[in-house]
Amino acid sequence: MLPLNVNNETSRLRSVILGTAISNGPTPALHEAYDPKSAEHIKAGTYPVEADMVTEMAALNAVFEKYGVTVYRPELIADYNQIFSRDIGFVINDTFVKANILPDREREQEAIQYIIDRIDPAKVVTPPEEVHIEGGDVILWDDHIFIGTYKGSDYKDYITARTNMEGVNFIKGLFPDKIVKEFDLVKSRIEARDNALHLDCCFQPIGKNKGVIYKSGFREEADYLYLVNLFGMENLFHIDREEMYNMTSNFFSIDTNVVVIEKGFTRLKGWLLDNGFTVEEVPYAEIAKQEGLLRCSTLPLQRD
Repeated sequence: MLPLNVNNETSRLRSVILGTAISNGPTPALHEAYDPKSAEHIKAGTYPVEADMVTEMAALNAVFEKYGVTVYRPELIADYNQIFSRDIGFVINDTFVKANILPDREREQEAIQYIIDRIDPAKVVTPPEEVHIEGGDVILWDDHIFIGTYKGSDYKDYITARTNMEGVNFIKGLFPDKIVKEFDLVKSRIEARDNALHLDCCFQPIGKNKGVIYKSGFREEADYLYLVNLFGMENLFHIDREEMYNMTSNFFSIDTNVVVIEKGFTRLKGWLLDNGFTVEEVPYAEIAKQEGLLRCSTLPLQRD
């Protein structure tokens, strides 16, 4: 059996599912874009090419190898985007939750089924159909589970609204001993700079008591203040609209003091170094054009 254990975002990583950019397929048609940032690059003719994204993911894989992390990859599906493994499932404690994702993406889950088959079946949960939830919206912080959602009455009209309140309540029911707190996120179908696709696009914890946050990603100031009160203003690195657009809060922690970031995030790097973190830099700017970055392409299975 494959051991599962994930209680937070920053403890020492032991095993992870890393997506793949191999056989990623041609540039999608505009109507096929799932998010405004991809649409923007399709229109501009700057949508990322497979070779560049394969190189970027190889760089991340090399960092995992350096730290002795066991890496699983999805089975290859020809001409299919399999980069963002975070969307298709997530682990809380010792339980693997299959995400209810956009119907067009169900094959991505099938491609990691060989890994799920190694998990104790009693520890694999499939939510009911009305529950929408994706891993990018679920952030673990020991006794807390933070969940990004969208509470607007026009939820069903937004392809960028990925987790509903039924998803939040489902997690509350599964983990009654945890403090489950939802955050109402700002969504846009047309402007990527105003679209917090998932919670990890505008907030992520780091180390033992710090975090990176984008205030304007939250529809309610009270939600932002909840995190300020919990972490302390002095422990939060605030990013601006352009940094949010570039996915600056979508780094990935290998340990409480080891963080992988995109090599262009110079301001974040300076803050991390000032706060005693070891920073691993990888090129990921091409993948970022699809409104996803390092955390989006990883699905942790076991942390210490």
